[in-house]
This record gives sequence, structure tokens and C-alpha cells, in this order.
Amino acid sequence: MFRQLKKTLVASLIAALTLGQAAPAFADAADTLPDMGTSAGSTLSIGQEMQMGDFYVRQLRGSAPLINDPLLVQYINTLGMRLVSHAWSVRTPFHFYLINNDDINAFAFFGGNVVLHSALFRYSDNESQLASVMAHEISHVTQRHLARAMEDQKRNAPLTWVGALGSILLAMASPQAGMAALSGTLAGTQQSMISFTRQNEEEADRIGIQVLQRSGFDPQAMPAFMDKLLDQARYSSRPPEMLLTHPLPESRLADARNRANQMKPMVVQSSADFYLAKARTLGMYNSGQNQLTSDLIDAWSKGNIREQNAAQYGRALQAMEAKNNAQASSLLRPLLAADPQNAWYLDLATDIDLGQNKAADAINRLKSARDLRTNPVLQLNLANALLEAGQASEAVTILNRYTFNYKDDTNGWELLAQAQAKLGHRDQELAARAENMALVGRLDQAISLLSSASAQVKLRSLEQARYDARIDQLRQLQERFRPYTKM
Repeated sequence: MFRQLKKTLVASLIAALTLGQAAPAFADAADTLPDMGTSAGSTLSIGQEMQMGDFYVRQLRGSAPLINDPLLVQYINTLGMRLVSHAWSVRTPFHFYLINNDDINAFAFFGGNVVLHSALFRYSDNESQLASVMAHEISHVTQRHLARAMEDQKRNAPLTWVGALGSILLAMASPQAGMAALSGTLAGTQQSMISFTRQNEEEADRIGIQVLQRSGFDPQAMPAFMDKLLDQARYSSRPPEMLLTHPLPESRLADARNRANQMKPMVVQSSADFYLAKARTLGMYNSGQNQLTSDLIDAWSKGNIREQNAAQYGRALQAMEAKNNAQASSLLRPLLAADPQNAWYLDLATDIDLGQNKAADAINRLKSARDLRTNPVLQLNLANALLEAGQASEAVTILNRYTFNYKDDTNGWELLAQAQAKLGHRDQELAARAENMALVGRLDQAISLLSSASAQVKLRSLEQARYDARIDQLRQLQERFRPYTKM
């Protein structure tokens, strides 16, 4: 497994402003927006939303502690797309991201981008509760709440949103400065925005619980998770971050509980992937209170077979993280024997093998995996193992195909850059690093790297033409992004 975890902190006020890598998916049914006024089309088109979303995602990648773990990214996007496929009024592709943050929160912004805090795994008792948070955020997007807020502010305070959006970017780079800028920008309209936010929160609950039920999850999970948030607020000196960015008066909870009670009761079992994702998030990306505790592992050990397997997987993870690879291998062995095609187990086995300098074992196991051609997680694992084994040329073959299919995954470009460097292909290394720079919003640096790559190859060669064409594309992207960089 190839892990890449940035260490800088993201400003939590992104979530306060916004209301609230998977392939694009669109629902095949559409409903009309509730009669809450403008559809925001006069202020922001769908195309503009997607362009702004692209810009902000790049800033997020460059500034936030995103968890770029291929397994976890795959899980939350698979879960998210299951919900999106049962949502109505879907106008944009959706992408789901995970941030390493101890505060319980989630937020959505332009272009169908939904961000989850890793603490959600700690506080979600089951998959339906996690899905309820995601359904709520998806509904903020489908109902175009942020665009509507812009429409409202355009009428009442036309400069407020311009300054506020600029402050988001400043907050990503420097949280303290961003907080000061945002506070000053919103001072005059704060009360009206809070009121508007509550109205939209209620609508996101109302639409979200329908999405939750249509997707096959327990609708009671939504009020149950709200109850957990309120309980934490009662016994804590500081309320959960989610209650600050998603106001939760008693009326919201009562409404959600009433709606859930009117829906057909459902008994829903959490998937094995949910338990494994929870174990992995808490076991590998823990900080503060969000840790894979012995109490949780013991509780899982007494549960159903999915929980028991997650407990064993969690113990193996902890041993691997403690550099005790022999113990980790022993703990993982029975799981892998019972389910040799499980990507979670194959990924961990690869890490353990590489930790024991057994890259050949990892390569043989991965090449025998049934889903290698269709599962990007296994492809990245194999490329990483090949690199560790000194087989960079074969790794490049896999990674060229991978980066073509998954252009927005920084993991693939980083591995490709390493592989090309080992082969001494300086121009191709620079080009791969340029793509990474572009994905994190550093377009000037990306263009500079591509210019260096172009200078490395033969004049008027096909390679030079390709690098120069990519430079032109990135310059055009800079022009499209220029209005947002001036905010």
C-alpha cells in the first residue's frame, strides 16, 4: 500500500462557510427543487460551479491533511456513489474526500465535492449512521444551497461572498490569518447567514433521509446520530464542530425522528468494508482521541463475524504500525487464508512483506489476485512492490495505464515520478511531478517543471510537442482560475 498523508492543517471555517475519486455518476431520475426561491441559476451556472469546485479541490489537496489512502478513498467513494445513485436533482459528478481531523464534521462545496472528517468513523456506530451524514451533505449539493446563498448575498451584500471565498483560500494556507479575514468579511451579515443556514439544514435533513432510505440504509440512523452529537455537547465544555457548522436545534432532531418513524422499519447490517475502514482509519490515521482502542477491539471480538474479522485486522494493523511485522503476519494469516481475494487483507499483506524485505512474495501474491485488472488499489500495491524490488520498468508500464485512468490521484503520479527517476528518465520524472503540482493547485510550478522537461528532450520531437501542449493546457486553466485567485 502506498500512503501519502499531508501534515498541514485545514481551516475548520471552510465548513462554517460551506453548507455543509470516483467516476462521475448521475441519478436517472430528477425532481424539482422545493419552493424556497431562486434556483441560483442567475448567479452561478452548473458549469461555473464545477469550475469553482475544481479550483477549490486543488487548494484543498495542497493545504489540507487529506488521507490519500487508496483503500479508504475507494470505500467512501463507493458508499457515496451508492447514495448519489438514489438521489434526485443530481446535476454534477460527485467526489468524496477524507480529512485527518479529530473534530466530528463534514462539508460539501461547489461541483459535488464532499469532505468527511476522519472522526466520523469513531462516532459512527454503524454504516447507516455514516451514510446519514453523507446523504445530508449530498442533499446540500443537489439543492444547490451554496449557490443559493451566493444569490442571496448578491442581492443583500454583493461584496460579502467575494471576500469570504478569498478568505477560505487564505485560511487553507494560514488558518489564523484566514479566520481574521473571514470574521471581518462576514461581520455585517452574520445573523442572516445563520438563519439561512438553519433553513437549509432542515431541507438537507428532509431530502437526505429520503436518499438514505432509498439507498437501503436505516432511516433511524439519522436521528440516532443527531442524538449522539447532542449527547456529546451536553457533557463537553466545547460542542462538536458539526454543531457549530450545522446548527441542530431540538426542532431539527424532532423532525428527523418523526420522518424516520413514518418510514418502513429496516434491519440493516453494516458491511464488512465499513468495519475494516473504521479499523484502518482509527488504527493508521489516529491522533488525539481517534484511536483504535482495546475496548473497541474487544467489543468487536464478541460481535458477529464481520466485527470479529475487523478486530483481527485491527490487531494486525497495530502490530504492523509498531514495526512488529512478524506478529502482524501471524495475525493476518488466518484472515488471508479464509478470504485470499480481499483487497484490505492483500494491501496489508503487501505492507508487511515490504517491511520484511519480501517484495517478491508481495509481487507473486498480487499478480495472482483475481481483481488485479479492475481494482486500482491492487494496481498501486503491485506498482509499489515492483519499485521496492527494483523492477521500475514494469512498474512504469502499470503506472502509465493507472495515471491515464485515474488522472486525479496524486498517489499514481508520485509513484510514476519515483519509477521514472530510478530509470533515469529525467524528462518523464519532471512531467509526472508537474501533474502532482497541478493537482495541488501549484500551476506555476507545474508549468516550470514541464518547461524543464521540454528542454530535456530533442527539439521538435513528439515528446517536446506533448510537454508543450500540456503547458498550454495549464496556462488556459490558470486563466479560468484567475477570477478566484484575485478574491
